[in-house]
Amino acid sequence: MNKLVALICVISWSGFWAFGYLALSAGVEDSGQITVAAVLAAIGFFSGMVAWLKLARADNLPLRA
Repeated sequence: MNKLVALICVISWSGFWAFGYLALSAGVEDSGQITVAAVLAAIGFFSGMVAWLKLARADNLPLRA
């Protein structure tokens, strides 16, 4: 299960960075493109954060000595 959550985390953060760049680099006259890219970047951010927090709280991670 942790591998699936880790895969979701990587894909989500990749989407955040890709769509965030598209939102920031779009021209001022392309407000529709900015809005769609910003919404997709926000979805990537929140799903990546949830997946990361789920991985951080996993019980079956090896203990550090």
